[in-house]
Amino acid sequence: MKTITAFIFLFTLAIGCEPEIKPATFKIISAENDYDADISLNYEKANGSSELAKIINSNIESSIIKSLNPETKFENLNSILNEFNEEYLEYKSQFPDESDPKWELYVETEKTYQSDEIISIAINTYEFKGGAHGNDKIKFLNLNAKTGGIIDNANLINDTVTLKKIAKTYFIEDLKSQEENLNIEDYFYGKSFQLPENIGYSEKGLIMLYNTYEIASYAKGYTEFAIPFEDVNSIINFN
Repeated sequence: MKTITAFIFLFTLAIGCEPEIKPATFKIISAENDYDADISLNYEKANGSSELAKIINSNIESSIIKSLNPETKFENLNSILNEFNEEYLEYKSQFPDESDPKWELYVETEKTYQSDEIISIAINTYEFKGGAHGNDKIKFLNLNAKTGGIIDNANLINDTVTLKKIAKTYFIEDLKSQEENLNIEDYFYGKSFQLPENIGYSEKGLIMLYNTYEIASYAKGYTEFAIPFEDVNSIINFN
């Protein structure tokens, strides 16, 4: 009996001595090169060299790259920024007399939420290559705080039917608060209410974000609202 008791004690002690995964901390990284085009890069990077930090940083960088160009062959940020700059220089060499303003490429991220289970990062990109206006969009990147893996919307929510009903209510409330005589028929291009492509977390709750052109014309811009956590706690898989 003493031998068994001693074994249990040592086993318990061994489990207790397993290293605890420390929460990721972040710093802001900026573009280091000088470019001919107007290029600005400021993004979140996990501190340290742990496996968790490496996975988080890899997923942040790859998500920024895909947001800029889903079809690119490049796998690092410097390469895609250099490509944009080289494309601008090629344009200037072909049309030296054009008086168009400089091309612009801006990338900025914001960590909107972090808990023991999830990290939400908003990736904001803006690209201008001449014309009436540039193209800007925001993409939410949701990461598992313990593994660094990407959490897609399908795994973020366990009941999209219920979420759709709740989100529609808050969407209509948001329209009323704008006091611009808008109604739901002005959105979704004649279709029924749809959930956004981008869902993230903030201290205010679950963020629903529709990018420009996603549900309405460019003139209406972004549509964004928050659903308090107490209304969705039963249908989200991470807190």
